[in-house]
Amino acid sequence: MASLQEQFLKAGLVDKNKVKVANQDKSRQKKVERRTGTQSVDEVRLAALETQRKNAERARELNAQRDAAATQKAIVAQIAQMVQKNRQSKGAGDIAYNFTHGNKIERMYVSAAVQAHLMAGRLVIVCLGGAAELVPKVIADKIAERDASLVVRVNKISSAVDDDDPYAAFQIPDDLMW
Repeated sequence: MASLQEQFLKAGLVDKNKVKVANQDKSRQKKVERRTGTQSVDEVRLAALETQRKNAERARELNAQRDAAATQKAIVAQIAQMVQKNRQSKGAGDIAYNFTHGNKIERMYVSAAVQAHLMAGRLVIVCLGGAAELVPKVIADKIAERDASLVVRVNKISSAVDDDDPYAAFQIPDDLMW
């Protein structure tokens, strides 16, 4: 294969005199390096290496962002699939069950059995895509591992009473109707 100089000559980009001068300068530079024992710094090569390093770093950052986006998309798909597969029926819908979602009080109509399961903590309310769904507590725990902001309501039965609590004898029911 022809050298780069020969390719430039054939293309007409340089003439024979410029090639001759470039070769003489190169041989002089090598001669000086051999005499002094030092190596000259090739700025073009260093600039190319620096550019290559910057491009590789940028490519790594873009790949990390792409991987993070793909991971987030996969997590959202997993959550949607878990909710879809394990969604529980709300029942006949004759009892209004109130819960807070963000700063709003939302209302869901459920049956008496579903209300009892919600109060006992066996069913959990999960909001996905603006819709409130009921899922078992085990599934809600798996969803909370992936994205805790989607789990809206988890009732816990707490029997621990503080010794200094003056209102310990007055239990507050969780199923207050508003």
